[in-house]
Amino acid sequence: MDFDYLVSNDHPRNAKDIYHFVPHLTEPKDVLGVQFAPVLAIQVTLFPNHGISICFVNHHIVGDGSTIVGFIKSWASLNKYGGNDEFMMIPFYDRSIVKEPYGLKGLLWDDMKKHKSTADHVILTPPDNIVRGTFIIRRNEIEKLKKLISSRRPSLTHVTSYTVTCGYVWACLIKSEDTDTDIIIDDNVMEYFSCTVDYRARFDPPLPSSYFGNCIVWYIVKTRHVDLVGNEGFIITAESIGETIHKRNKDKEYVLSGEWLDEDDHLFKFLSVAGSPKFDLYATDFGWGRPEKWEFVSLQTGILMTLGKSKDSNGDLEIGLSLPKTQMNAFAAIFTHGLEEIKI
Repeated sequence: MDFDYLVSNDHPRNAKDIYHFVPHLTEPKDVLGVQFAPVLAIQVTLFPNHGISICFVNHHIVGDGSTIVGFIKSWASLNKYGGNDEFMMIPFYDRSIVKEPYGLKGLLWDDMKKHKSTADHVILTPPDNIVRGTFIIRRNEIEKLKKLISSRRPSLTHVTSYTVTCGYVWACLIKSEDTDTDIIIDDNVMEYFSCTVDYRARFDPPLPSSYFGNCIVWYIVKTRHVDLVGNEGFIITAESIGETIHKRNKDKEYVLSGEWLDEDDHLFKFLSVAGSPKFDLYATDFGWGRPEKWEFVSLQTGILMTLGKSKDSNGDLEIGLSLPKTQMNAFAAIFTHGLEEIKI
């Protein structure tokens, strides 16, 4: 496999190619009515005279994105600095400081049992027509999007790099679906967007940023398909995402009572986000220099986008998508043209 081809952002790559370097979690075992399941697998692949790839596969029960990124960075620091605590963030495990007056712990446990799956160890290989694409949105383009939404919705209080980037990608993705003449989507079909929010700092008292485990909630945004394919698509998506995050962040009772747990059940068409503009995996250095490329393996086709800091410039963001090749080409054209046409 060509190392330079795999790490390039200049062209879509066959989605199946990356799976040669992905380890597999072994199947869960049932012992006396108790299920034991592996939670982590790591595979290191050597590309002679070019480099190596390091791939992590973990069960989500281990931790959320913040936890896994922290684990990767700690491992890299140990390798580079030989265990010098000055360069490490010590994980925090104490669950007793979590205050949840509404019995959220029990609700989460019931929800886990309800959604129990025997196939969590299975990583599905994508079909042959699926490609992976990486898109960079520059800092100045993000600022243009912020100014655009602020000028069109001056009363909107929550305008961030996250809301405008996700809103822009969501709108472009919906428009790229409509370029496929073989797919007819009813105008009144509801489109859903799901984002996760790190809740560590929002507890009272707040949890340390090094809290090891899962501490996220998800918010659901919805709007009609027909509203997203017109000229106002981005304005509507950015406004909807911003308003939802602002509203839910202020409503601690909504979060701590677990009302959000069932919101993603039975959703038909949705886009969710893995990663965060705060995640800087390109700063991870095992002692060999910065990585050439990072990817989220579990990029389900058309329903997940990845987001993180870009390698090349402070303030730029990197977006990952996995789509059928024809739709990826349409998305790329819409994405690029839309940014070029922004007039402030």
